[in-house]
Amino acid sequence: MEFFDELAVETGSEVLRKNTLAHKAPFTRADFGTDFRWGTATAAFQIEGATSAHGRGASIWDTFTKRPGKIKNNHHAEVACDHYYRYEEDLELVRALGFDEYRFSLSWSRLFPDGTGKINQEGVDFYHRVIDKCLALNLKPWITLYHWDLPQALQDRGGWKSRQIVEWFSAYTDFCTREYGHKVKHWLILNEPMAVAALGYTTGQHAPGLRGLHNFLPVVHHLALCQAEGGRVVRRNIPDAVVGTTFSCSSVEPYTTSRRDIRAARRVDALMNRLFIEPSLGRGYPVADFPFLNKIRKYVQPGDDEKLQFDFDVVGLQNYFRVVVRHSFLRPVLWATEVKPRGPRTAMGWEVAPEGLYRILKQFGAYKGIKEIIISENGAAFPDIVQNGAVHDPERISFFNNYLQNALRAKREGVNLTGYFVWSLLDNFEWAEGYHARFGLVHVDYTTQKRTIKSSGHWFASLLQE
Repeated sequence: MEFFDELAVETGSEVLRKNTLAHKAPFTRADFGTDFRWGTATAAFQIEGATSAHGRGASIWDTFTKRPGKIKNNHHAEVACDHYYRYEEDLELVRALGFDEYRFSLSWSRLFPDGTGKINQEGVDFYHRVIDKCLALNLKPWITLYHWDLPQALQDRGGWKSRQIVEWFSAYTDFCTREYGHKVKHWLILNEPMAVAALGYTTGQHAPGLRGLHNFLPVVHHLALCQAEGGRVVRRNIPDAVVGTTFSCSSVEPYTTSRRDIRAARRVDALMNRLFIEPSLGRGYPVADFPFLNKIRKYVQPGDDEKLQFDFDVVGLQNYFRVVVRHSFLRPVLWATEVKPRGPRTAMGWEVAPEGLYRILKQFGAYKGIKEIIISENGAAFPDIVQNGAVHDPERISFFNNYLQNALRAKREGVNLTGYFVWSLLDNFEWAEGYHARFGLVHVDYTTQKRTIKSSGHWFASLLQE
C-alpha cells in the first residue's frame, strides 16, 4: 500500500484517519461474504475530457452543453477530470482505496466518431490501455456499453426515436465485445434507460434536450429492444461473460393509505421501477398499473415481445432516494405528484432515506428470473470544502454507513445481493448540474486537477482493508 501511504501524507492523513475511526461502521467487509464485489463507478463523458482530441467525434452531450442555460453555470466537459490523460493515477486511486472492481463506460463516439462505419483506432487503443492498467492492478473491469453519450451523428439520424438504433447499437456492441472480450468478462448494457427516455426525450433536462410525450414511448421501446439485443450480442461473442444491465430505481410509497394515493404510487412505481425490467423477464410492459403504456403498441412490430426478453446474469440497481407520491388531478398522465421530502437532503435536494434501498432490494429480489443483484450505483453529493489539504465529509460517511446497513439487512433476508459500487470515484461533470454537485470519494480541483482523498474515501479504505 505504498501508493496509498503517499496519498495519505498529501491529504492530511492523521486527521483524516482519526475522523474515519470516529465513524467506524457497525459491520465489516466479512459480513457481506468473501465473494462480495466491492467497486466504484465512473462514466466516460463525466470524467474523460479530451472531447475533441485524438479522433473522437461529438456526442449529444457535447452539443447540449453548448446551448446556453442548459447546464448550471454553463459548465462543459471539454476537460472534466482530464481522465483521458490521468487514467493511470485514477486507477491507482481505486486500488489504493481497497476496491477490487471498477465500473466504467466506453465513449461510443470515441470509438466510432460517426456512430457507425469508420473506427477511430486512437480511441480503441485508449480503452485497451485502461483495461490493461486495471488488470495490472488486479482490478476487475466492468464495462458499461451505453452511459448516455450517444454520438451526435446518430442523433441527427433520429437517435433513440429511430428503430434503426437497434441495428446501430448491435453493431457497436459487436465491435466492443470482439475487441475487448478476451480481457473483460463483465458487461453492463445500458445505464438507467428510464433517465434517457424521460430526461433526454420528454422533459428536455438532459441531452439531446427534446420535449414532449410523443417522444417518450418510441424511445422506451427502442431502449428496451437494445437492452435485450445487446445482451444477446455479448453472450454470443463472449460465452463466459457475466451479462447485466442497470436501472435507476426508488422505493415508491403512497402519501396516505387512501385508495387514490395507493393507485398513484402504483402508477409511479410502474414507470420508475418496472418499465424496463418486466419486458426483459417476459412479463411485458406494466400496462395494468400504468394504462398510458398501452399506446406503446403503436411502435411494437411482430416478434418484438419475444425480442424484448433476455435472461440477464446480473441486474444492477442504482438508488439514491425514495419517492413519496399522492394523487393529483393536475397530472393527467400519471394522476400523481411527488411530495417534497421532509427529512435531511443531499446537495441535489434528494432525501436521505436509507430504508428505501432495503425496500427496493426486496422488491427486485422478489422477481422470479433475476439471478443476482448488484448495487451498481449509490452515493451522495454534499458541499465539500478543502481545508488544510483535507476534505472532511462526515455526512457522506453517515450516508454510506446507513445505506450499507440496509443493503446488508436485505442480503441477510435472502436477497441475492452480490456487489456494491460507489458512485463515484471522482468528483466529476454531473450532467445538468455541471461541477456544482460533488459525488466523489476523491475531491478534484478542476483548475489544477489535483486529487484529494476525502474522509469517506479513507472510511472505505478502512472498511475494505480490514
